[in-house]
Amino acid sequence: MKHLISGLGSIGQRHLQNIRALYPNDEIIAYRTNNSNLEELDQKYGIKSYTNLEDALKEKPDTVFVTNPTSLHMPISLRAAQEGCHLFIEKPISHNLDGVEALYSILEKNDKVGFLAFNFRYHPHLIKIKETLDRGIIGKPLFGRIEVGQYLPDWHPGEDYRLGYAARKDLGGGITLTLIHEIDYANWLFNGIESVMADSRKLSSLEMDVEDTTSALMRSKDGALIELHLDCIQRPLKRTCEITGENGKIIWNYATNTLDIYSGAGRLTDIKPRYQRNEMYQAELLNFINSINGKEIPKVQKEEVIHVMKVVDAIKQSSKEGRRIEIK
Repeated sequence: MKHLISGLGSIGQRHLQNIRALYPNDEIIAYRTNNSNLEELDQKYGIKSYTNLEDALKEKPDTVFVTNPTSLHMPISLRAAQEGCHLFIEKPISHNLDGVEALYSILEKNDKVGFLAFNFRYHPHLIKIKETLDRGIIGKPLFGRIEVGQYLPDWHPGEDYRLGYAARKDLGGGITLTLIHEIDYANWLFNGIESVMADSRKLSSLEMDVEDTTSALMRSKDGALIELHLDCIQRPLKRTCEITGENGKIIWNYATNTLDIYSGAGRLTDIKPRYQRNEMYQAELLNFINSINGKEIPKVQKEEVIHVMKVVDAIKQSSKEGRRIEIK
């Protein structure tokens, strides 16, 4: 199989390395718009890079990994889909919903896989939380608290955060889209977000022209309330999820790699698996390739991708208008 990786930033290089590890006989080429270290990376990975998308597509890749800045996702994805490629698109699918329905129509017409990479869907703790909720172990979920925060200059040591997509409006940045993982898994765990009341703004002195903090109160279709907080300010890293049900509670801490599940007054389980962060990315790569081969289906379906983007839009609208937004 031949893979075209569009964008060789940190996440593009991670996917390249995982392809090499899991599918060593596959061929890899790259398309890059940032050519500052093109020869260095080509030599490091033993690949050929193109600076023109059309030239790269002439190589007839089977798959295209879209790992460019968010605002570039849709034009690249649409063009690759027209060429009959399977798509692996880094989250979020784009900075808005323009072109998303058209993209899926092309993929469905060509019988190709459109895969949205929400790697936290493959985290063993979140999978366990979903199973716990679906089995009713803590009873009906009543409310949840989800928080993530990490100082933006610490995200990619050695890189200037001011040049990265997260800090720039023109590249589809802003903390709401950048940390969309939490919005996706909240929508997944609580079986759909129905409405949002949010405040999203820039609070810090970081040099960025987009919001660095978002706080939202979301309501699920089943009536649960979810407090959501996203920021790129706080140190050290915090990434937690707590869910309270009628008969128990779930407490997850990503930073300490712990998951506690309580039913009634007692602790049911204290799970701390031997787990490495890259396992999430390898699991989603396997899901993608197995979906192409007809052995599985993508863990994140089209309807969920679109709904999560509608939640993002609702957060932005609510913050702008100062009112609760219902999500149709």
